[in-house]
Amino acid sequence: MDSLVLEELTEGDRELLESSLKRYYSAADDTSKINALDHICMNMMHDDWSKYQYVLKDVVEAALKKENSKKVEQRLLVSLSESYNNIGFIQMGLGEIDNALENYHISLKIKKKIGNKKGVAAAYNNIGGIYDTQGNIPKALKYYLSSLKIREQLGDPKDIAHSLNNIGYIHNAQENFQDALVYYKKSLKKYQEAGDKKGAANTIYNIGGIYFSLGDFDEAIINYDKSLVLKEEIGDKKGIAYSLNAAGLLYYKQGDINKGIDYGNRALAIRLERKDKEGISQTSYLLGLIHFESGDLTKAYKHSMTSMEMAKMTGFPSDIKKAALLLSKIYEKQGNGMKALQMHKLHDQMKDSINNENTQKASIRQQAKYEYEKAQAVTDKEHEKQLEIEKEAKAKQRVIIYAASGGLGLVGIFLFFVMNRLKITRKQKAVIEQQKEEVEEAHQEIRDSISYAKRIQSAILPPIKMVKEYLNESFILYKPKDVVAGDFYWMESVAPTSKNKSTKVLFAAADCTGHGVPGAMVSVVCNNALNRSVREHGLTEPGKILDKTREIVIKEFEKSEEEVKDGMDIAICSLEGNKLKYAGANNPLWIIRNGAIIETKANKQPIGQFDNPEPYTTHSFDLEPGDSIYIFSDGYVDQFGGEKGKKFKAKAFRELLLSVQDKAMEEQNVIIDEAFETWRGSLEQIDDVCVIGVKL
Repeated sequence: MDSLVLEELTEGDRELLESSLKRYYSAADDTSKINALDHICMNMMHDDWSKYQYVLKDVVEAALKKENSKKVEQRLLVSLSESYNNIGFIQMGLGEIDNALENYHISLKIKKKIGNKKGVAAAYNNIGGIYDTQGNIPKALKYYLSSLKIREQLGDPKDIAHSLNNIGYIHNAQENFQDALVYYKKSLKKYQEAGDKKGAANTIYNIGGIYFSLGDFDEAIINYDKSLVLKEEIGDKKGIAYSLNAAGLLYYKQGDINKGIDYGNRALAIRLERKDKEGISQTSYLLGLIHFESGDLTKAYKHSMTSMEMAKMTGFPSDIKKAALLLSKIYEKQGNGMKALQMHKLHDQMKDSINNENTQKASIRQQAKYEYEKAQAVTDKEHEKQLEIEKEAKAKQRVIIYAASGGLGLVGIFLFFVMNRLKITRKQKAVIEQQKEEVEEAHQEIRDSISYAKRIQSAILPPIKMVKEYLNESFILYKPKDVVAGDFYWMESVAPTSKNKSTKVLFAAADCTGHGVPGAMVSVVCNNALNRSVREHGLTEPGKILDKTREIVIKEFEKSEEEVKDGMDIAICSLEGNKLKYAGANNPLWIIRNGAIIETKANKQPIGQFDNPEPYTTHSFDLEPGDSIYIFSDGYVDQFGGEKGKKFKAKAFRELLLSVQDKAMEEQNVIIDEAFETWRGSLEQIDDVCVIGVKL
């Protein structure tokens, strides 16, 4: 474990850290090490705090593998659950949303196992927070309400206030401002009851936001000022940045541009210092908006691009939506209609994902469900109390009856049978509820696994920035059928040598067996084989690359005990100056020149097991200025749609490509995408789609 840079800490922090580290390194047993790390993790909230959470997790997991008493094991599980929770919190701040969600769920599972109700409520709240920021309102509200239900049972005013505040935020996001105000005011009352200044400051800030949305700027600034005073009093830098950002927006709305920029810059400085990606995105958007309105397009573009980059890193739809709309307006002012159209389309996509009617209805249903369950819980308690009273009365009555006549003992036996059946029924109900919860957790784990698979697959795709660096006039239309895909695009550059005077660019469109998770797994194997063919074996000729890739893929699948016949179809090109080379496994190459398509057919054999395989053929071409190159998988032409629900087919695809030759490649991408969606209509997408276009 690396040591901290102690001179960056305060005197108090330095002494605390030195003492805790000394305890950690000198500890003879795991429990002592955990206690020392716990001490660090609970008290050290500087930039290096995160590294100790990972160390703590590793130490605890190693200790749990040993023989422990129940008391020690319980203590270890408590530390482990908190460590996973804290790691999730750290990852959330860094914009690693999927990782944060995964760690929060692990923390939740451990807390349920050890019966930590307070911890379970906190985990529900944290998970709800992630779904909230992703715009998944039904899931966010479900977890928030689950958290509130437990917290109301436990009676801690601070925790209840936190849940009420989050539910208020949900209503705020759905523009149910009056409902949001009710929840915020309930939350503020609870925070004040608990003496929590930070919670109260945040809630006052939220109340200010409601008044801002309602157009009551005077009341809004009163609440923002109250919030800022409290945050400065307690030294809450993150909160100060929020209040400065909100005040900056308010001054901008009132026409005070200079004050708006001043407050925005102060907020941005804090958020850059804290490396708060979400905050940087929001404040950069504010500054971009103000500079745009004041006519400074250079600064507006700079801040708007920063906002978009940060929003894409965190994956928050609301932030992407705002940045996209602003960039669309800037591009329009700059006369770049194509990019303006793309940004406006992205804005509409994000808007639909946040505010669709189903989301709003689901939100209302979840709220109604909670109110019903809350009322039903009271009714059930009253009913159980009444059953107890009746039970006692019947017991007394039986004594009298038995004294009068032993023959009526059958009544007692009958009553015992009924009560016993009631008890069994209740137990069965509890088991069913537990099974439902376990099924939901299992489904969540599956969804999380697919999400993680998507991150892995995204990592193997070349960044668009890299594609544009080597293929400036190009586009990639990539439309997975599911979350993950069997199709992928690939690119590799080969630096100039004494033999090759210019950079050689290799690029490919690949279609692996299947789609979804199975297809994605095959795509990872095939992508790795392509990389190895070029990087390890130094191959640059397309046909030889495919030969070596086939060899590697077959060897990988031969490791399985069962026969694996999976593989891929692919079109691969090598471009050096105006020299183009191509080889294909089932997927052709189209070159459009002077209004005509020159088609080069591929070898009719896949990358994978095949009877009587032959070497792949490399075709060479001398390109001319204005030539366009297209390679693609079969997902586009095989899509069903149109009035009769038939396939799009290659002929229609040819005509479509010929019709857009006077357009820039970026614009071609948009037109081809829209044509696909129009053709598909309401029908399901049947396969992954990958189309690559390059113009010389």
